[in-house]
Amino acid sequence: MPDAALSTRLAAAGLDWIVPDWPASPNVHALSTTRNLGPAREIDFSPRHPRVDEARRELRRFVPREPVWLAQAHGALISSADTAQAAPPQADGTIARTAGNVCSVLTGDCLPVLLTDRDGTVVAAAHAGWRGLAAGVLEAAVGAMRVAPASVLAWLGPAIGPQAFEVGDEVYAAFCDDDPAAHACFVAQRPGKWHADLYALARRRLAGAGVPAIHGGGRCTLTDRASFYSYRRGGADAAGRMATVIWRE
Repeated sequence: MPDAALSTRLAAAGLDWIVPDWPASPNVHALSTTRNLGPAREIDFSPRHPRVDEARRELRRFVPREPVWLAQAHGALISSADTAQAAPPQADGTIARTAGNVCSVLTGDCLPVLLTDRDGTVVAAAHAGWRGLAAGVLEAAVGAMRVAPASVLAWLGPAIGPQAFEVGDEVYAAFCDDDPAAHACFVAQRPGKWHADLYALARRRLAGAGVPAIHGGGRCTLTDRASFYSYRRGGADAAGRMATVIWRE
């Protein structure tokens, strides 16, 4: 079920931000922003945006402390939000066991994935574009949690949808050369071009890591212009980023 108290706070603030609908422990809280900060106002978490500090202040109204922001590199490194950092760590995932420490990832077509165990002892966030998925970022995040994978819950946030994400043969090969059954996550369009289903690829990777409970998915950042930035859509939206965060009380 969604976090009712957090949902109420967001609605009262006039925000259409997303609260995960998943059976997480009551001490686990999470949200994923949209591009909107109320009527006719936008919010952008791209580190290059001139008002990124303003965006972070708005988010701080709903989280216990400043999130750990990452220097994302489309890889599989996982950092700890419980360790003091002089600068944003170069990583594509972060975990936290200490209450109040906030894990975060930024996305603008890539897939944000949130993880927790059923007892709410650890939380994690992963930035899962196709390169990160192929590199094993989800498996690395599950492993870093150091709990039984069967106890892990996953939530898939907004990403480019399967009818919109056109890729080349190199992306198909990155998944299917080692896992031929991943072919089911691709639909041929024309010679050398495929539609890739990031959601299906993530579910496949999580299931392979032993995670049985996977929630969320289904929203397309490219086609839903009113709600999301999209790198693939281009223009001013290409630089825009949404934030997805998770923490435990």
